[in-house]
Amino acid sequence: MLHTLKENAAIILPENGLEEKLAQADKENRKLSIKLGFDPTAPDLHLGHAVVLKKLRQFQDLGHQIIIVVGSFTARIGDPTGKNKARKPLSAEEVKHNAQTYIDQLSKVIDIEKTKIVFNSDWLDRLDFSEVIQLLSKVTVAQLMHRNDFNKRFTENTPIAVHELVYPILQGFDSVKIECDIEIGGTDQLFNCTMGRQLQEVHHLPAQIVMCMPLLKGLDGKEKMSKSLNNIIGLTDKPNEMFGKTMSIPDSLIDEFIDLATDFSAERKKSLKARMEKGENPMNIKKLIAKNIISQYHHHEDAENAEQFFNNQFQNKNFDSKTFEPVPIHSLKLQQNRTTVLELCHHLRNDLSKSAVRRLIESGSVQIDTIKIVEPEQMIEVVEGIKIKMGKRKFFKLV
Repeated sequence: MLHTLKENAAIILPENGLEEKLAQADKENRKLSIKLGFDPTAPDLHLGHAVVLKKLRQFQDLGHQIIIVVGSFTARIGDPTGKNKARKPLSAEEVKHNAQTYIDQLSKVIDIEKTKIVFNSDWLDRLDFSEVIQLLSKVTVAQLMHRNDFNKRFTENTPIAVHELVYPILQGFDSVKIECDIEIGGTDQLFNCTMGRQLQEVHHLPAQIVMCMPLLKGLDGKEKMSKSLNNIIGLTDKPNEMFGKTMSIPDSLIDEFIDLATDFSAERKKSLKARMEKGENPMNIKKLIAKNIISQYHHHEDAENAEQFFNNQFQNKNFDSKTFEPVPIHSLKLQQNRTTVLELCHHLRNDLSKSAVRRLIESGSVQIDTIKIVEPEQMIEVVEGIKIKMGKRKFFKLV
């Protein structure tokens, strides 16, 4: 059990804290409270989030209590973690919408019926100003400047607003309010999680254990998976999209994806890595990874179909032989049958912003009936039978 809980964890503080908490819970015959906090900034979860969620599920399967703290207050402030500037604050309406989307998607990994979901606005909104000052007095500026991004920005003379310094204190106060035993997050949340330990001790509570999971790199192979960097595999992506994206990862990411994105057994993971070391074609391993990922978030049959779809599209490079996704014209909800290439493509790829679609067209990555289109405002008749290729993996046919 302990080995499973520690698997893949990048940081556990204090070093023997997990063993002690588990022993304490066993002695007291109680469940541990396991916290995950998130600010509902972007409404889509991806495989990077799933690394942490799977660790939560392991605790949940052992009978412990998972508590999801929705940053309904802190999202209205803006967390600068990992950024060189503050994150844009959200409105209350955006927070509510994104939070519900997040909660719906959590069920792909954890058992929502057994999960406690709380909103930190329930207690942070109630603090009066004197209570806020009292809370801030528990932390020094020197302690806050230990946070890497604050220190870096200060050294580079990049502005740091006071509200940003308050953010980790409020996140730590969440741990006080729910009396958390273990807080889990990515390694970029280490400072904020340890703030929870400090504030619990100040409030004469047992200090939580901090578990930080590695940050899964995105499709670019360089930066952490992040929607803002457009390098994600989303948990709600369609099977064909999941498969194509997985096949596009750099070979250097294969081991990392095997460890963090799949649910293969330890023996199977070791075997796949050994095959790579022996020089097997990386494409073979990527296909196995892609099918495993799809099976986790969809179904095994979807994984098999996605592999066939990929093979039909990319092992035969003839445009007319591709497998095109049929799109009913009426589903596009166009005002008229004549529109610009930009509008048509944006309706087909509504997961992309209009500016992203424009860049795709201008870069020569769009073909209509084998003809490359580079002018976004070019007019086109929307009729049955048109075939549209967008990027390397998206093929549509209007029906």
